Amino acid sequence: MRKELSGSRGAAYALLVVGVVAGVFSFIRVGSLMIAVAMAVIVLSGRKSEANRGIIPTYLPILIAISLFAMAIALPRGL
Repeated sequence: MRKELSGSRGAAYALLVVGVVAGVFSFIRVGSLMIAVAMAVIVLSGRKSEANRGIIPTYLPILIAISLFAMAIALPRGL
């Protein structure tokens, strides 16, 4: 069973890869912000396709994305 990538989900996966690459090249704040946004988009786009998805698989990744976003904002500037 193969799922096709929708426009927003494909863009979110691309943003996720860019965020990881940015983190590898020491752009930690930008990378973590991109990963948080991509993670939230992936979860929300998957929610539409599966109507009877539980609370934990839906909201736990969103809470992790929000905490990652908050951590990225709270990081100190530069070294």
